[in-house]
Amino acid sequence: MNETVRPAAMRRIAAVSALLAYVGTFAAILYLLVDDLAALIGAWLVAVVAVVAAYYSVTRLHLARILAALVTVAMILIAGAILLRNRTVAQLVLVVVLAAFATAMARYALGHDRGALRDAPPPGVLAATPTKPVLLMNPKSGGGKVEKLNLPHEARRRGIEPVVLGPDDDLEQLARAAVARGADAIGMAGGDGSQALVASIAVEHDLPYVCIPAGTRNHLALDLGVDREDVVGALEAFAHGYERRVDVGRCAGRVFVNNVSLGVYARIVQSDAYRDNKLGTVADMIPLLMGPGSKPFDLEYDGPHGNAHEEADLMLISNNRYKLDRLGGFGSRARMDTGKLSIVVLKVRTAAEVAELVAAQTAGSVSRFPGWREWEATSFEVRSGDPIEAGVDGEALRFNSPLRFEIVPGALRVRVAPHHPGYSPAAVAESFRRGGIRRLVGVAVGRDPGGPRLPHEE
Repeated sequence: MNETVRPAAMRRIAAVSALLAYVGTFAAILYLLVDDLAALIGAWLVAVVAVVAAYYSVTRLHLARILAALVTVAMILIAGAILLRNRTVAQLVLVVVLAAFATAMARYALGHDRGALRDAPPPGVLAATPTKPVLLMNPKSGGGKVEKLNLPHEARRRGIEPVVLGPDDDLEQLARAAVARGADAIGMAGGDGSQALVASIAVEHDLPYVCIPAGTRNHLALDLGVDREDVVGALEAFAHGYERRVDVGRCAGRVFVNNVSLGVYARIVQSDAYRDNKLGTVADMIPLLMGPGSKPFDLEYDGPHGNAHEEADLMLISNNRYKLDRLGGFGSRARMDTGKLSIVVLKVRTAAEVAELVAAQTAGSVSRFPGWREWEATSFEVRSGDPIEAGVDGEALRFNSPLRFEIVPGALRVRVAPHHPGYSPAAVAESFRRGGIRRLVGVAVGRDPGGPRLPHEE
């Protein structure tokens, strides 16, 4: 995708409206206070602060957005007090309405315009059509999406050989058999655990890989920029896909495409309730596993500066960095090609910290918890006196100590359908926060200089 994106007509109209409303707000203040220099200067400064704060409330998230909104409200009240010294309520209302309208229009103009973004192809290069593509399918994933959408039939229509996993079948054996038959592109319709397994076969044979979002959460599809609501349309990646290389992680030699969790979350994924209510189960079990009287997890590791640590309550080792709002994989990655593992370690010492962590988890700001540490590395090792429980792309497993992790840069050739975005929500959010008034002007004139700039263009 090019650095400059042509925004849709409605976004351009909104940007023009926002700019005119901002100018109107300043002009109204100037007109109302032209005969009172002290009040004019005060109101002008307050208005500038209000506009800046309003812009931050539009373009930032979570705590920063809340604080910016509070500052905006406070500045509006102060401006109102200044104006009401010698002016009418109607005049004050006019200024407030103009400022509110400007903020609303700016938020819409700088929003995520999916239609405009889809005017450009996904990242990568348009790849040649394979002669023997194969798609493996798990009929139980995602509540039976394979059967509901008749994916075997849709695959055959496109010249793709469908292989449906039976009750007694081994997915790895089926994937290897497909390669042995001469498959020159391979894909998986299923959950993230199945995606990782078939992707590992693709890595081993350097084959193009297609992720079909037929699972429940489809975290890999989310970060690859596959439209998770367009399962059938994702099949177009085989014949007309845009191909690029992304990293994979290895855990004790096993490929993972998303993340590996140790400690609390690894214990949580083994709960029967977790599959049906992930967020609720996490919130319910955290106090039990971290509260008073709970046994510490024996997880020894070396920190970013080489200093040894002997315990941790939770570890998350991911293939590239997640923007995490909550525990449990509720986040996305702006990039999957940095060549780095992201390591998150969380420690909780007291009952009060457990309560603080639960509150942060509920509010979607878990990375701001004081016991949270995060860094990047190309390899990592965890040691323990016991077998190490792990959640590998959501699958509950056990490994012997030491457990070694590494990143394998550019190991996986992924293909994305030409009408799918090809970038994650984190990449979009990051790109759309760039710019300021310069970008608002750019949208107004039909050239959006702030977004989205995709990973391969940075």
